[in-house]
Amino acid sequence: MSGVNANSLLSPMPRISSSSSSRSNGCKKLSLFSCGVLASSAAVANPSRSSEERVYEVVLKQAALVRELPKRDGETALDWDKTIQNEGISDGNLLDEAYSRCGEVCAEYAKTFYLGTQLMTPERRRAVWAIYVWCRRTDELVDGPNASHITPKALERWEKRLTDLFEGRAYDMYDAALSDTVSKYPVDIQPFKDMIEGMRLDLRKSRYENFDELYLYCYYVAGTVGLMSVPVMGLAPESKASVESVYNAALALGLANQLTNILRDVGEDARRGRVYLPQDELAQAGLCDDDIFRGKVTEKWRSFMKGQIKRARMFFDEAEKGIGELNEASRWPVWASLMLYKQILDSIEANDYDNFTKRAYVGKAKKLLSLPIAFGKAVVAPQISKMW
Repeated sequence: MSGVNANSLLSPMPRISSSSSSRSNGCKKLSLFSCGVLASSAAVANPSRSSEERVYEVVLKQAALVRELPKRDGETALDWDKTIQNEGISDGNLLDEAYSRCGEVCAEYAKTFYLGTQLMTPERRRAVWAIYVWCRRTDELVDGPNASHITPKALERWEKRLTDLFEGRAYDMYDAALSDTVSKYPVDIQPFKDMIEGMRLDLRKSRYENFDELYLYCYYVAGTVGLMSVPVMGLAPESKASVESVYNAALALGLANQLTNILRDVGEDARRGRVYLPQDELAQAGLCDDDIFRGKVTEKWRSFMKGQIKRARMFFDEAEKGIGELNEASRWPVWASLMLYKQILDSIEANDYDNFTKRAYVGKAKKLLSLPIAFGKAVVAPQISKMW
């Protein structure tokens, strides 16, 4: 697995899981898929369709929820700072404490992203923290210290708990914060359920036959975060982009981050008996699991990694198209997350594609240099363009 990161258009959590299949001899081009970064979900309905098509259904559903909201004078549906009250939780002091605790978790585990949220309005900032904490707790179920004790039954109970908090019944302070958030913004439960589905995959899969399978997994554990976040981030009042295109960009950032996680953690995952690279593409490159377990950088490996990195960057490029459409106060943490995560790919290249024994990371100096650049991109009025 590849842990949690704070980067998905809102960006809290990517990782990578497991799949029980062996290698396939099929070939697959290292492409972004047919027409960009679309995606879908109840993502299991019709197995005959591609993962991209299935995920795109979810994107359309999320966008439709936003479009159905009544607009106030001079506002777009996603451009408000005042929010309705959650009648299910009446103690304001308790809610303030709940949100503060979420902020503390975000500050500890996602320092750069937390800093970026300081530019957001207080309501949006708190909501983002609440979503981050739920995603982190979900990830920890299968990737934390007690992961060996987690069973499918435990994930069923976690999903029931999710349903309860969406209905205003909170089990603890962190639940209370998210319950309040989803009562204020047009956040749908489906992406949250889909993330739990990703955890279920983690319990039973350690191989992926092809990129179609991997795409769906990356959506489950990372693309979902973008869909959760867009309603909270808000759209710029001047944006002419379609809601669907903004959701697609959010999805793309989650996918890009997760693909980057996978490439960064190849050696670490191999030592745990896991390979999260498309099996058919490995075969096409003349590679197999044994090559990864041996951990030697060869010309075949370098060539293979160049293609994988190219695909991840294509998703980052798609994600960039949507950031300028967000509410200005929400852009900085997204730009910072994207820029810093993208630099992990640069680090893999600088390590001569040795992701077996060297962990690619972005040093403190580079992080500090990136923050003002990200800030500049966020505050300079972007050229709002029609997307797709």
